Parts: sequence; structure tokens; C-alpha cells
Amino acid sequence: MIKIASAHLWVHDQEVALKYWTEKVGFEVRQDVSLPDMDNVFRWLTVGPPGQDDVSIVLMAVPGPPFMDAATQQQVRELTAKGFAGTIFLTTEDCRSSYEELKARGVEFTEEPHQQPYGIDCGFRDPSGNSVRLTQPADMSAFARP
Repeated sequence: MIKIASAHLWVHDQEVALKYWTEKVGFEVRQDVSLPDMDNVFRWLTVGPPGQDDVSIVLMAVPGPPFMDAATQQQVRELTAKGFAGTIFLTTEDCRSSYEELKARGVEFTEEPHQQPYGIDCGFRDPSGNSVRLTQPADMSAFARP
């Protein structure tokens, strides 16, 4: 059986990202290891929500040469900063309560919770600019395709 183990976010600074995702969002560190890779040291840094041990988010530093040329590295950094390098979707049983809890920890939201056809939804961005959606899903069975 194939399973999803992790998704990744490009981050501008792994230390800043680690502090944000653990202290503000409340995730826990899953792996923080350095692997020798050519002349550089590659850091594999993952976090995830407590109680959901089989899924993690990789906080991936945007690599430079020789893995990515300088122009591509800059493009990735710019797209990430604009919130267009990917989105992480988080779910919660009570969006408004989770919103207040995260806001109290210093998470700055781009959108307050509001009702959508798919549930109650709000959004925030991490320090690198990555888009994050926090949703209390509604029952979607009425919208299922035959």
C-alpha cells in the first residue's frame, strides 16, 4: 500500500520556520537531522501535528548551486514569499476556536474564519510566505459526484 508520508514547504530560514511551526502553530519536531551531501550539509527538518504521527511537513531550505542555479533559487524564494509555491491545508474540529488559539500565540492571519460551502475556513502565511488554510470541514456528501 502506498501512503502519503510528508509534504514540503520551501522556507527561507529553517531556524525561523522551526520556531514558527513549533511555538506558534503548535506542531512537534519529527526529524531534525543533518546529512552530508557533496560539499554541503543537508538538513532534513520535519514537523507535524501532535497525535498524527504518520504525516509530516518538511521545512525545506531553498537550495543554491549545485542543486539549483542562482536564478532558479531566487525565483523559488520569490514565489514562496508571494504564497504561490504551494499551500498546506490543515483541518480542525472548531475553526473559530483554533483561530483564536493560534492568534493568541502570534500567528498573523490573512483571513478571519468565514463560512464557505465546504466548511468554515481561514488563512495565514508562515514567515517564508507559504499559504496555509485552516478549515473546519462541512459534510460534503451532498456534493459527491455519481
